[in-house]
Amino acid sequence: MASVLDDPTLERHFKGHKDAVTCTDFNPNRKQLASGSADKNLMIWNLAPKGRAFRFVGHQDAVTSVQFSPFGNLVATSSKDRTVRLWTPSMKGESTVFKAHTAPVRSVAFSHDGHRLVTASDDKSVKVWSVERQCFVYSLSQHTNWVRCARFSPDGRLIASCGDDRTVRLWDTSTKHCINCFTDYGESATFVDFNPSGTCLASSGADSSLKIWDLRTNKLIQHYQVHSAGINSFSFHPSNNYLISGSTDSTVKILDLLEGRLIYTLHGHKGAVITVAFSRAGDLFASGGADCKVLMWRTNFDAKSYQDVLQQHSRRSTPDPPPHLTDIHPRGPHLHRQQPRAIQISQTVADTQSTDPQVIELGRAAHSAKRAEKQLDATGPMTIDHKAHLRLLGACSSSLCSLLPVQ
Repeated sequence: MASVLDDPTLERHFKGHKDAVTCTDFNPNRKQLASGSADKNLMIWNLAPKGRAFRFVGHQDAVTSVQFSPFGNLVATSSKDRTVRLWTPSMKGESTVFKAHTAPVRSVAFSHDGHRLVTASDDKSVKVWSVERQCFVYSLSQHTNWVRCARFSPDGRLIASCGDDRTVRLWDTSTKHCINCFTDYGESATFVDFNPSGTCLASSGADSSLKIWDLRTNKLIQHYQVHSAGINSFSFHPSNNYLISGSTDSTVKILDLLEGRLIYTLHGHKGAVITVAFSRAGDLFASGGADCKVLMWRTNFDAKSYQDVLQQHSRRSTPDPPPHLTDIHPRGPHLHRQQPRAIQISQTVADTQSTDPQVIELGRAAHSAKRAEKQLDATGPMTIDHKAHLRLLGACSSSLCSLLPVQ
């Protein structure tokens, strides 16, 4: 039988959220993991075995998206409270508040140089912001229904967005024009992102499909139908060779993009898997879901040929049935032949590394004081919500302040 090191393994689980975990992201410094939740809070988990966790309080409604800046010195969150916050991941708990959307904000993402933010909202718009100048830059408004997700391409020349109008749109950031629109979704398009090299665009749907287009030819090159319910999130491995997806069917799937097929199905969550994310190095990935848990997995599968792993597996649990549609499109007609089997991994969700981390809450004093926040329109100034003087923490000792340094 294959060594456990050949397959993805559950490293740790993090418990601290009181409602569904909706979003996750790793700090580029490889020391922290951020998660947002329907409990309105941002959590930053220290990956050291005995590290403390930090709960950032400030949003008035569910957190929908989270992302570290490229240098790890800022964390952006979006929320159903119609705001986006930029947090400094330090003991001061300071955050900057953007109030520009008129409906819940579904996603927020940095450009790869860290200079811009892109947000997507139920107000049917995509908006771009300057991080340094702290101001609104421009809006993209051709969607006809809620916009679920928006992302910059690696080179910053393009923005991709998708939403409940069943379209995936591609925008030119220099002309602000929509240069392409993919419309072959039967239901809402739920998530969109570029592969790390910027040559392909992937999107997922509530119809459980995942599609990948080659941006050099604007052709659909891969079409996966491996989940039995809608896909809520996916993430590319930095090598471009793998993709993980999380679904309402309670599973995480791992796809080999070079061979165009499903290779692993992970059963770790009870209930919908809402978010998945690779670390920047690709050695770890996180998943979160309706069970309020964040699971951190070690990748392992990128270190060895999957064919070698399959050959070593003398015994496997019942595999997934072959998908009704072809795993990869177009590669000729589907002949309904038995496909190579995917390995099922059912992990017991138990943290064998450490006890549940101590959680330190930041921002409660400023939050309860209900400080007035000015509305930020397309030309107005940004409101800074300072959370430096935290009564509940008292005097912050130098040792405590050093637990979560700004990178």
